[in-house]
Amino acid sequence: MRREELVDLNAFLTVAEEQSFTRAAAKLGTSQSSLSHTVRRLETRLGVRLLTRTTRSVAPTAAGERLLSTLRPALDSIGAELQSLNELREKPIGTIRITTSDHAANTVLWPVLERFLPSYPDIHVELSIDSSFTDIVTERFDAGVRLGEALAKDMVAVRIGPDLRMAVVGAPAYFATNPAPRMPHDLAAHNCINLRMLSGGGLYAWELEKKGREVRVRVDGQLAFNTTIMIARAAEAGLGLGFVMEDQVREQLADGRLVRVLDDWSPSFSGYHLYYPSRRQPSAAFALLVEALRYRK
Repeated sequence: MRREELVDLNAFLTVAEEQSFTRAAAKLGTSQSSLSHTVRRLETRLGVRLLTRTTRSVAPTAAGERLLSTLRPALDSIGAELQSLNELREKPIGTIRITTSDHAANTVLWPVLERFLPSYPDIHVELSIDSSFTDIVTERFDAGVRLGEALAKDMVAVRIGPDLRMAVVGAPAYFATNPAPRMPHDLAAHNCINLRMLSGGGLYAWELEKKGREVRVRVDGQLAFNTTIMIARAAEAGLGLGFVMEDQVREQLADGRLVRVLDDWSPSFSGYHLYYPSRRQPSAAFALLVEALRYRK
């Protein structure tokens, strides 16, 4: 069926339902003469009269009634399907891929996803755990998670977590044979557990700060890992000093399994942000997840 045939059929149905060319024309947003021409064109093409016209009313003929009995349910079905498609467009559905660090995934993303996903069964989330600086555009991620201070200027950034602090920690057994460092340069005399950076492959220089004075310390020791989870475990085992996120070792510090040193050299800093390209047009699913992740004090 050609497009103009659908237009003609809809015109006929509207006139028959309104029983008036004037009211039907107003409903369809066209002129009465144009609508009359459309119906005559349909009657000519079918070879039968569909409407009986008088000076006071318009009524379908027997052929018109027969066509209406088929046309009404067909057009109603099409209208219902179009509405269904419109609802589907607005329905939160789809897969969202996010690149994130292990720490951010566990402390910020997962607590939200655990509550969020059961309410939206058609939303799928894929987390790629990677501490390196992934190019989310090239790697086709919808978004990434980084600390606020490491965000590119052409990205939209949404804060999703509180400020963070680092902590220099060691086990009581380690400090039983090693004096606690009082200044950053004292770390040179300690067995420190290194972090191997995934981006670039170098060892992380511990970043310490006090009253605006920033110090980067290259440490040395027997162990190196590419995850802070293992650094915390090694420090708890008494194998050296570790430099980890404070919240990773909060329980160990509270129960005495770990001891914190150089506390005054570990100020807070901007926490995690979800970032995505400014030119991105967010889907309903993506917008919902961003709002759920948004940090509220």
